[in-house]
Amino acid sequence: MKLLVRNLDRSTTEAELKELFEGFGSVQSCKLVLDPVGGTSKGFGFVEMPKAGEAKAAMKNLNNTLLGRNKIRVKKAEEKQA
Repeated sequence: MKLLVRNLDRSTTEAELKELFEGFGSVQSCKLVLDPVGGTSKGFGFVEMPKAGEAKAAMKNLNNTLLGRNKIRVKKAEEKQA
């Protein structure tokens, strides 16, 4: 299951994000969305977890929790329309 994580502190790293979600199960991938010009975080990213149950637990428990100075928002990522 692919999760969208929003309102990330700009200084949050992919490693920190992955570690946070690994508390709920295995993480297949973790990707911060970066500004193509400056290479800095745009404040959101995606986490993929292979087991839906673990992803749902992470979503439920991490939504509206503090990471750094920001309250993050976690929800199921919508599939991109072609």
